[in-house]
Amino acid sequence: MALLADPLLTDLAPAATQDTNTPPASPPRSRKVYVLPIREDIKPPLLYLVRRGVKEAIENNADLLVLDMQTNGGRLDTTREVISILNQFTGDTLTYVNKNAFSAGAFIAVSTKRVYMAPESVIGAAAPILLSPTGAGVQQMPDTYERKTVSAVKALVRTSAEKNGYNVAVVEAMVDRTRTLIVTNVTDGATNAVVLNEEGNILTLTNTEAEKEYGTPPRKLLSSGTVRSLDELLRMVGYGGAQRIDIKPTGMERLGTWLNSISFLLLIVGVVGIYIEFKTPGFGLPGIIGLTAFALYFLGGYVSGLSGLEWIVVFIVGLALVVVEMFVYPGTVLIGLAGACLMLIAVIMALVDVYPTPGPQTLPRIPSLDKFELPLRHLVIATVGGAFGIWLASRLLPKTSIYQKMISTSASGMKTEAALEEKRRARLGQIGTTISALRPGGKAKFGDEILDVISPGEMIPKGTQVKIIGYSAAEAVVEVAA
Repeated sequence: MALLADPLLTDLAPAATQDTNTPPASPPRSRKVYVLPIREDIKPPLLYLVRRGVKEAIENNADLLVLDMQTNGGRLDTTREVISILNQFTGDTLTYVNKNAFSAGAFIAVSTKRVYMAPESVIGAAAPILLSPTGAGVQQMPDTYERKTVSAVKALVRTSAEKNGYNVAVVEAMVDRTRTLIVTNVTDGATNAVVLNEEGNILTLTNTEAEKEYGTPPRKLLSSGTVRSLDELLRMVGYGGAQRIDIKPTGMERLGTWLNSISFLLLIVGVVGIYIEFKTPGFGLPGIIGLTAFALYFLGGYVSGLSGLEWIVVFIVGLALVVVEMFVYPGTVLIGLAGACLMLIAVIMALVDVYPTPGPQTLPRIPSLDKFELPLRHLVIATVGGAFGIWLASRLLPKTSIYQKMISTSASGMKTEAALEEKRRARLGQIGTTISALRPGGKAKFGDEILDVISPGEMIPKGTQVKIIGYSAAEAVVEVAA
């Protein structure tokens, strides 16, 4: 049965207390139950569904979160993240195994406070396995690697099992094939030892096996009971009259997975596109490409449930301030710096997983430092890649035949390359004043016209009179006027 699980997954087993089957007092109709489907392999797209469901449950003050589970298992890294997300919910939780909870499914199930099972359902077979690099099947795990993996998985399993009151020995028998599981059973006043799992096997339990009671006092082995349907289960645990909200997969989760996997590339394309747009007159293809890349970047965070639309607004405000600095009030510095900071904050926060605060508070929780690891890593990669892309574009793009086609001539009134060249020749010898320091690039004003300029190499202070002596790509080359 262990081979039914996807590679690198693990799991648990339970031991509920004697009164785990006792339902709570019937809640009023104002209570809310959120049902989260775990009905596919445990892979990254599931993360976004789980994150969205948990955040909605927290925001709407849900009383109970139910995992409707039918899965063959999945990836260990994804399982860890799913458990971490579920732990953000502080209300009551339970899992309904309907029909299978193999491997990672068993691990996730015991991270909830109670487990119930459908008739003829199965849970267990949680030993970690390793898929071949080609995905063609299971490959033999090296002995040392297997021992380390099993040890790590058992530690994770024990954490969830101890937290929720499950039998640690039962859970470990689902993970470790070297584990023999022996429990005690009292029959007619006599205590007998019962071997539930022998060394060399991986523990897998049917619904009837999982709900049997062992020990003194008697305790459920894993499952709190067998229930025919989820509706019946909700009635049994006292939530039959509560408002039920079912989280539905949207199909956008897979889009979010793909967009987030290339988020650093989207940042690079966005930065280079916006840079080229600022260096060419009017608004054209580079600007469209840059803004589209940034839009896809924020869409990935939104679809993934990591961020809301507010960070898109923050980014747009920041970009607007940069535009104002460059074209309306050049040289003020403060406006552009504020805009750049807002853009940077928005880019980082778009991939930071922030959870709402339970209860009447409206402010989100302050994210832990580890939540910033992914966006900061992508930002560093994008900074290096963007700098290289800008350098490459500034050196190679002006020499290509498509350069003039990328310039929006309708906004500048220059209909042809000849007209553009004529205007450049007319500017030669013109004297203007720098409105920002040239290091060596910056801006200068010639009459009513503000141009991007560059010095031959030396720094020229703001307010200095300069003369146009030539052109480098789209920038006018200037020197200090005699």
